[in-house]
Amino acid sequence: MARAEQSVVAAAGHLLDSFKRPARLLIAISGGSDSTGLFVALATLCATGRYPGISLVACTIDHALRQDSSEEAAAVAALCARYGIPHITRRWDGDKPETGLQAAARDKRYDLLVEAATEAGADAVLSAHTRDDQNETVAMRAERSAEGVGLSGMADAVLLQGSIWLLRPFLSVDRGDIRAFLAARGETWIDDPSNLNPRFERVRIRQREGRAERGREAGDRLALSERAAAFLARNVVRDDAAFVLDAGSIDIALSDPAAWRGLLMLAAMIGGRIHMLETASAERLRIFFASGRLSRLTAGRVVFDRRRDGLSLYRECRGIETMTVQAGASAVWDGRYHVTNTAHQAIVIRAAGNEANDEGEGRRGPALRALKAMPRLKFEDGATVADDTGFIQAVVAPYRLFLPRFDLPLANALAAILGNPAFPSPPNE
Repeated sequence: MARAEQSVVAAAGHLLDSFKRPARLLIAISGGSDSTGLFVALATLCATGRYPGISLVACTIDHALRQDSSEEAAAVAALCARYGIPHITRRWDGDKPETGLQAAARDKRYDLLVEAATEAGADAVLSAHTRDDQNETVAMRAERSAEGVGLSGMADAVLLQGSIWLLRPFLSVDRGDIRAFLAARGETWIDDPSNLNPRFERVRIRQREGRAERGREAGDRLALSERAAAFLARNVVRDDAAFVLDAGSIDIALSDPAAWRGLLMLAAMIGGRIHMLETASAERLRIFFASGRLSRLTAGRVVFDRRRDGLSLYRECRGIETMTVQAGASAVWDGRYHVTNTAHQAIVIRAAGNEANDEGEGRRGPALRALKAMPRLKFEDGATVADDTGFIQAVVAPYRLFLPRFDLPLANALAAILGNPAFPSPPNE
């Protein structure tokens, strides 16, 4: 077996060996060389009988962006049938956005993969991102580093929507090796013309010459996450609607990059935001802390309320939508709470606002202001929802959709502050 074939088979075999119990794995396959290589390698290995506890199912997401996309999905289904692997097709129907198309397609792809994996009873989703994809991701993030995105690459495992892990077993495999592996087996693949369209950032990065591999290793990100988690566990206390740190914690956050990251992720969670503060806002916050002023600053929908005895963080009571959730439906309100309506009539959810003045029970200052942004639920007929615990659950906003494995300690620290259960670990750990 040639070296190229060995690297592909070795990576696929390492993944299968990592599962210590029976598992059903859903392979995301588009028909391109990378996903076809992953599929063929796994199907071939499983056919040897050496992995009796592993079963495979494949899923193609038809984005309906090209005229021949349905024919391509059918070709993939035929490939899967030839290897005796069940195949599912999910199609992205409806209107497509005129801008941000690739990001929207990615988000929809993950939505449909989670849906398909749940229906198939899969323990994990497998994606064929390669070393080439990793290098492109690092290069893209390096160009955005001035915006505060950071230089880390893709994680080898990502928890999707808090429910199922997506694993990337080919991150150390070159695309050229995958194509050589397929060619040796007489297998072909589909070339997506969008991979040559310079309209897209990743394509522009891919077409450059002399691109270097750069970026923080996953181990460094994990260590950073662990230190940030430790800072939050030691220094953050939830006081009803507010999150409180003692005065000394501010100096720690200013001097330790991990603690600073932990504080910014805490703020993102409180503000119901997926991303941390942008660089300019984060720098404004740093200057505010360094000044020592006892005052309030608002950034990223969060009030940083500094007093002599410490710092309180809470959601700013502005720009909070009123939402109606129909019977049997679910939704995310303000990025902070997941609402599931199990009642027989619609529920209306909004911020408490001035009602908090009557409910505050003697609270003043940060404690009272924080209450004003807390959710209040009423039935559509105006009746108060006396016990909302069965309808609403706080969420860790930055990790609600995507949780990289190396951020799992930090995500679990934030979950603990909310009183939520820990996020699940990857199924092959």
